[in-house]
Amino acid sequence: MSVARLVAAAAAAVLLPGCSSSTQADETTGGFVAGDGSITLPKAAEREPAPELAGESLDGERLSLADFAGKTVVVNVWGSWCAECRVEAPVFAAVDAQTGDDVQFLGINIRDSRAAAKAYDENFGITYPSLFDPSGRTVLGFRDSLPSMAVPTTWVIAPDGTVAARTLGSVSEATLRGLIDEARTPADG
Repeated sequence: MSVARLVAAAAAAVLLPGCSSSTQADETTGGFVAGDGSITLPKAAEREPAPELAGESLDGERLSLADFAGKTVVVNVWGSWCAECRVEAPVFAAVDAQTGDDVQFLGINIRDSRAAAKAYDENFGITYPSLFDPSGRTVLGFRDSLPSMAVPTTWVIAPDGTVAARTLGSVSEATLRGLIDEARTPADG
């Protein structure tokens, strides 16, 4: 291998984000990329309805976003292989443990084996349910509201069933709490 190719390969290995896919991130390839840290907050009156998310949980049970109707729902896309997901996992576990019954956390595990996903939950003390989606197709449900192919991505669903916020990349505890509070703002006010 030439020195130029070796240098190019080393540079690519350093510059590529830890949670990115080797394919272009679009609906046709199903590729995922690392988030850029951006937050999208539609005005309450302009929020789009959340998609119908349903599937099998990590435990093999049927699970649906509709199961949590009337609650603020924090939907987090994660993978055990994603470094940013590992950074934010303790934040999600802590906020989940400290919020009331009116807030529900729901994970969407992608591109993992069931064993790796369960080990991740156990390691980080995650007690809320996750949809098991090795193909990553579940996130395409958000394509008509606030789409994303980034891992991690978090959507906050308001109690009225609309998408109140989306973050691309890991999120801090203060930001997550703020997004949950923002989601509680009624769509008519």
